[in-house]
Amino acid sequence: MAEFSVNAERFDPYKNFKFRVKWDGKYVAGISKVTNLKKTTDPVEHRSGGDPSTVRKSPGQTKYDAITLERGVSHDTEFEIWANKVWNYGSGLGSEVSLSDFRKNLTIEVYNEAGQVALAYNVYRCWVSEYQAVPDLDASGKAIAIQSIKLENEGWERDYSVTEPTEPSFTEPS
Repeated sequence: MAEFSVNAERFDPYKNFKFRVKWDGKYVAGISKVTNLKKTTDPVEHRSGGDPSTVRKSPGQTKYDAITLERGVSHDTEFEIWANKVWNYGSGLGSEVSLSDFRKNLTIEVYNEAGQVALAYNVYRCWVSEYQAVPDLDASGKAIAIQSIKLENEGWERDYSVTEPTEPSFTEPS
């Protein structure tokens, strides 16, 4: 079977530098890095007394790793607003946590080189467990100031409604 069914002439896998993240129905500005989507299923070992001296293994609980989003520090407050829904220091008794909406679903879209959506993943029931508003500051540094949020989640799945796009071909001008 070909790796790419619609674009049989394509040999190269998708790159990791064209992507967007969406929550609350809109794209989040300036995200420069998304850590990997990873899940792990713990093995459960068991053995009957009459079995040979080897252990059998069955799948146990599945865990989904937290996802970190990074972007350059700007005046956009989306990271901070979401982080404050989990814990908002000084907001007063009974208002520290927004229990009704501190969790969000998000979508991660991966694009081909032509800017067409090639893959999408839906991540469910995310909430901010870490928020870095400003990085270490260094007067001698030569780096962009990066802020980040770490998102705990309860699972993700590929969005199979997003199919391989027909990639445009280059035609020479006449």
